Amino acid sequence: MKVFLELPRFYKKLICVAADSLFLPLAFYLAVLMRYEGMTAALFQQYFWLILAAPAIAIPIFIRIGLYRAVIRFIDHKIVYVIIAGVSVAVVIMAAMAAMTHLVGLSRGVLGIYWVIAILYVVASRFVARSYLLHASFAGVNTPQVAIYGAGSSGRQLLGALRASHNYLPVAFIDDKVELQGATIGGIKVYPAAHLAVMAANKKIDGVVLAMPSQSKAAQRRIIDRLEPLKLKTWIMPSMDKLMSGASGVQDIREIDIEDLLGRDPVAPDAALISKCITGKTVMVSGAGGSIGSELCRQIVMLRPRRLILLEMSEFLLYSIEQELQDLQKNLQFDIKVLPFLGSVLEQEKCERIMRNFSVETIYHAAAYKHVPLVEHNPIDGIRNNALGTLNLARAAVAAGVNCFVLISTDKAVRPANVMGASKRLAELIMQALARQQKTTRFCMVRFGNVLGSSGSVVPLFRKQILAGGPITLTHPEITRYFMTIPEAAQLVLQAGSMGEGGDVFVLDMGEPVKIIDMARRMVHLSGLEVKSDETPDGAIEIQHVGLRPGEKLYEELLIGSNVEGTEHPLIMRAQEAEIPWHLLQELLDKLEAACDRYDHEAVRELLQQMVPGYAPQCGIEDLIWRIDNPLPLSVVNTTLH
Repeated sequence: MKVFLELPRFYKKLICVAADSLFLPLAFYLAVLMRYEGMTAALFQQYFWLILAAPAIAIPIFIRIGLYRAVIRFIDHKIVYVIIAGVSVAVVIMAAMAAMTHLVGLSRGVLGIYWVIAILYVVASRFVARSYLLHASFAGVNTPQVAIYGAGSSGRQLLGALRASHNYLPVAFIDDKVELQGATIGGIKVYPAAHLAVMAANKKIDGVVLAMPSQSKAAQRRIIDRLEPLKLKTWIMPSMDKLMSGASGVQDIREIDIEDLLGRDPVAPDAALISKCITGKTVMVSGAGGSIGSELCRQIVMLRPRRLILLEMSEFLLYSIEQELQDLQKNLQFDIKVLPFLGSVLEQEKCERIMRNFSVETIYHAAAYKHVPLVEHNPIDGIRNNALGTLNLARAAVAAGVNCFVLISTDKAVRPANVMGASKRLAELIMQALARQQKTTRFCMVRFGNVLGSSGSVVPLFRKQILAGGPITLTHPEITRYFMTIPEAAQLVLQAGSMGEGGDVFVLDMGEPVKIIDMARRMVHLSGLEVKSDETPDGAIEIQHVGLRPGEKLYEELLIGSNVEGTEHPLIMRAQEAEIPWHLLQELLDKLEAACDRYDHEAVRELLQQMVPGYAPQCGIEDLIWRIDNPLPLSVVNTTLH
């Protein structure tokens, strides 16, 4: 059978024609036999020419109506109407031929019976062949049997795509609409959602594919919540936006992601806000190759600035985003000058020259070291890049007459327990102080939590660990985090930057915080597996608690105080928080820079605590070089171990 599947289409059509040439005469012979309840030599002679004419008349008609062009494996109920029409025309022509040739004794009953038998044969032969070929195409292959959740137009398209791909074997439709339940679509029955538990228990399906791209995120999340206890591997079709734009097709199904588990429906951007500081202007993005910086660049290009300047330390990341943006604007037929610059925000003179020479009007400052443990092990570099780098870039912006400067901040800046958070809060304080010190540049900052899919994100790590068979490594069972998608965060940053009046701290509405252990369990269940625990010792994936990393907090916050007000955007709030006057802050910054130059970690930590109210280090000084020069006393080591 595999040999037949691999035959060219032309030979497959010939086989279908040959089968009809054999069985249509038999169908007419059977019609005569049934009409006269027997067959005599005289009857056979009387109907002999019509028996031979049956395929000669029907096959050209079948060719004309395209019956042989249909791919047997992908036919559906619509082909029945085509067959009925083709056979009906063939019978009418046979009756006309009999009348013109004055065939004596022709029974109309024979033609009627032949009409029924021919339709039944052609329909049945196609659907039997389809069923056989579908199973033959999956024979010997360990293909997951899946149920398609959603029997609408998207589900029907997905059925054809899955059958063509051979990666999944669709065996059932699931739909919540009562009027569809019990129907058969493409040879597959539609069941109610309650039937999934029975199918899963009987091992009739290995997983579920959600085929509801037009449903809201919240509606999809409710369905995912119902599927999770079944512990079935779950996939999802791309969103309707991606399908409409051509970025994805129905065949591009993917695994359930944390974005689907959060169930956040995006808020449409305010066109006036999002374009105010970008359209027709020269825009600069620092850290342009990073997770947030690169997404900012993509969205900025869509808003058609006059020029887009990319500043990035990594040659590879700079090359990658520059090539991507050139391809993007080529596809959009835009003519935007994209100018890539290798460099660091610590190079104040170079940054100022770039801003002056290209008349930069808006800056989105996304360059930062953000990985908490890495910055904890390299605190001076983290402070230099995140805080002093921000100071250098801000000074360059004021000197070059930049209109708007937007700092990308983090929830870890609120009551920080680590150097990374403290350095970002210090960057915020620098922005606030400079906003009061001068009127040339409008400074504001946008603070938000974790973004999904960014480098170092926990979600890809968990997925990789699940694929490897576990264990999932979790720092603490009570750890929680806020999450937001990268495109949503970037979009809100662009809008918040347009609302700033000077020194504003904008906070994005991140929704409800997510308990990481719950997220890990759900990812395991939606991968079709069970978590190994005391209650389920046979589970496939173990969750191990490895302890908090240096500088890590159990909970993150977005606000330092309670003084917060809404803005014209429903997901953006404006916080009123404590500031440090520039003359005091400048003196402390000079001391901090000098301490960094001396690699005086004790002085650096003391100055950070003076400048950042609420900074309560979660651990001691973790710089790897400093730890060699300053080994912990045995008593401290023993305390730490216990």
